[in-house]
Amino acid sequence: MLGAFADPVMVRQAGEPVVTLPAARRWLADRARQWEAGSAFAFAVVDGADAVLGNVAVGAVDLRHRTGWVSYWTVAAARGRGVASAGCRAVASWAFEDAGLFRLELGHRVNNPVSCRVARAAGFAVEGIQRRKLEYDGVRHDVELHARLATDAVPPPPVRPGRTSGG
Repeated sequence: MLGAFADPVMVRQAGEPVVTLPAARRWLADRARQWEAGSAFAFAVVDGADAVLGNVAVGAVDLRHRTGWVSYWTVAAARGRGVASAGCRAVASWAFEDAGLFRLELGHRVNNPVSCRVARAAGFAVEGIQRRKLEYDGVRHDVELHARLATDAVPPPPVRPGRTSGG
């Protein structure tokens, strides 16, 4: 896990830098406390050898309205392989079927087309722009909001380009 947070892209994925073993333990303990409180549910995304490829979570859980906020990240080696969208699809299924949520939201900066592709591939429909919602390094960013409902059709698995034989 420390390797994942060493990636400069990961700086904004945690409330504090996760660059030491005690910081990693605090990050994991925070996830466990949130799970126990029912306020957020985080899952590791792993490969067949249990190597961590990323994380998907449903946070900001509101049981009264049965809503949650989906977030995700992947390690550098997993990017571009469909790991994030597969994780989001899986966490959405879990949230609807096991946690009883009805509506899931996620958002990304409008200048992040990769996150937009992840959201769409996971079945999250675009709902609009939240103007200047996030601030990083003194710069405000618009956020595109996506949502998926328990009643939405399950998106088909993505088609991976394969080799074809010519003739």
